[in-house]
Amino acid sequence: MRRRQPGKSAPPRLWLISDARNDAVLERAIARMPSGSGLVFRHYHLPPEERRARFDRLARLIRMRDGVIVLAGDAGAARRWRADGWYGAPCGGAAGTLIRLVTVHDLRELRRANALHSRGTQALISPAFETQTHPGGATLGVPRFAALARLSRLPVIALGGMTRTRARQIAHTIDGWAAIDGLSG
Repeated sequence: MRRRQPGKSAPPRLWLISDARNDAVLERAIARMPSGSGLVFRHYHLPPEERRARFDRLARLIRMRDGVIVLAGDAGAARRWRADGWYGAPCGGAAGTLIRLVTVHDLRELRRANALHSRGTQALISPAFETQTHPGGATLGVPRFAALARLSRLPVIALGGMTRTRARQIAHTIDGWAAIDGLSG
């Protein structure tokens, strides 16, 4: 994986992303992750009260492993829920003290993400490979993924069909990787 810049705190290199498909195995998946990993909590499928309760339970588990939890939503919601950060499209304000994960699918979104360059912001570039979330959908593939990664001024997290083997395949272009299914099995 790419070398980190000296003097900056190290964000997680490994991110588990929650989804309705992997909800039943999240506790087991978190227990298998290395210390200091991250969890992106989406759980759009749950009603608000259930979503908050599930967030609180998973936040305790990931933090017991010295990890962090990032909430899909905005900075205000992340602060209210006491999340370590927030996840979403590259728009809006600065991350402040929170981790910020911005989704990048193309050059236009990367330009917006690069304009947000602030401490704690990372670019989740996807889909690197074919995914179970969108079978048969368009992917970046290794050459296009690498091209976007080289243009990023932010730490790059690979997403989309990621596994440990695929992370090694593109290790020279990334600072970390994230998965739903690739870390849930």
